[in-house]
Amino acid sequence: MLRTLSLNVRLFLEGAFLSYVALFRWLRPMTYLASKIMMPLASILFFTLLGTYATSASNASFYVIGNAIQIASVSGIYGVTMSIGGDRWEGTLVYLFGTPANRLAMFVGRAFFHIFDGILGVWIGLGWGVLLLGLDLTHTDLSALLLTILVTTFSTSGLGLLLGCVSLVSLDTMFINNLAYFALLIFSGANVPIASLPAWVAAISWALPLTRGIAASRELIAGGSLAQVAPLIAGEAAIGLVYILLGYALFRWFEFQARRRGTLEAF
Repeated sequence: MLRTLSLNVRLFLEGAFLSYVALFRWLRPMTYLASKIMMPLASILFFTLLGTYATSASNASFYVIGNAIQIASVSGIYGVTMSIGGDRWEGTLVYLFGTPANRLAMFVGRAFFHIFDGILGVWIGLGWGVLLLGLDLTHTDLSALLLTILVTTFSTSGLGLLLGCVSLVSLDTMFINNLAYFALLIFSGANVPIASLPAWVAAISWALPLTRGIAASRELIAGGSLAQVAPLIAGEAAIGLVYILLGYALFRWFEFQARRRGTLEAF
């Protein structure tokens, strides 16, 4: 049993590392730096300046925090989807379906390094907010904020795993990714207060990743404690777990259909 566990852990870590460096093209330094440094800056400046112009300058932190945390969806959606869909694009899906290795370890491992990559992106976004837009973190429990960012990035990666499975049968993966990304911009509360949304839209918001993470982060930066935001963090983790399970179920169903039809690389 211990030997099996050791093999699964090794499979998880090696698969996570190889899928990150081989399928997610971060090895092009300029592209990676642009996505990690310039993209968060442009996004935060755009929505903060637009939002404060439409409302009031005193509301800038609302947009800074919302859009900084929302950066987690870049790694969670685009990065994880590329890691899953890359098996199809690079022709390695046939080997994945053919191996007797633990499917869950391989599947979840695709998101592992993207979670940490997403955390880095969020902290860079918050750093831009502090340097350029006057975001005040002096009253923040930074350890609680780090935990919130970790859980939020985990939940968005869960959505990415589900979308990655959809990319195995979709001809236009980027359309699906962009649709999910912009839906989170609208529904997650990053730029539009949840309370101002119609009831049916708000219900959708609370069923998505990011929503609780953004709310918890705003409360922590305002001086709240970990105990106060614990229900939000737990809810965010639960949402992420649900999306992972949905994605894994879809992945196994696609594998079953591929074996039944005798088409391992495309459907």
